[in-house]
Amino acid sequence: MKTLIKTNTYVLCLLCLTLLAGCGNNVPKLGKLAAPDVIVAFGDSLTFGTGASEAESYPIVLGQLIGRNVVRAGVPGEQTEGGLARLQSVIDEHKPKLMIVCLGGNDMLRKVNEAQTKSNLRTIVQTIQGQGIAVVLMGVPKPALVTGAAPFYDEIAREFGIPYEGKIVTDVLYQRDQKSDPIHPNAKGYRRIAEALAALLKKAGAV
Repeated sequence: MKTLIKTNTYVLCLLCLTLLAGCGNNVPKLGKLAAPDVIVAFGDSLTFGTGASEAESYPIVLGQLIGRNVVRAGVPGEQTEGGLARLQSVIDEHKPKLMIVCLGGNDMLRKVNEAQTKSNLRTIVQTIQGQGIAVVLMGVPKPALVTGAAPFYDEIAREFGIPYEGKIVTDVLYQRDQKSDPIHPNAKGYRRIAEALAALLKKAGAV
């Protein structure tokens, strides 16, 4: 009996350590960006900056915070299918060293099959990485009264070993003074998103 208890305790400890490791603050590393390197923020209205001026959008503020050229490549209302369709043209135009991908919210609002949304996002990340470009993924909340980022974002980030920010958009949209409407931040909210991404890029070693 004592041997069984010790064995079960050992297994439980290993399980706890595994869970703690998965919840740690380790961030996948990125290559250091040189001053002239271009970052493309790729997404929908959250990237475009709906609810604030262009100068207050998160890509522009992020560029100021990290001293890099961050291109605002956001299309309001875009779904992952549309993002996938225009991805290569954006890459060809801007030749980025890093892309920040924030898509999927409109898929969820329009009740697109979740498996299809995940598949599109996987292909987007895979396409970017396949051209030697680093990727950072942002997660957006599922439409619900009490919510958080859809689990498939974290799954994709783990699969491809890329830095992931899955909390900040949800946090901002829970604060009345940081949003312009139920699904879009205001200038204050976009600044918080930019600050969170700047901190993530620093942890990853990109800046």
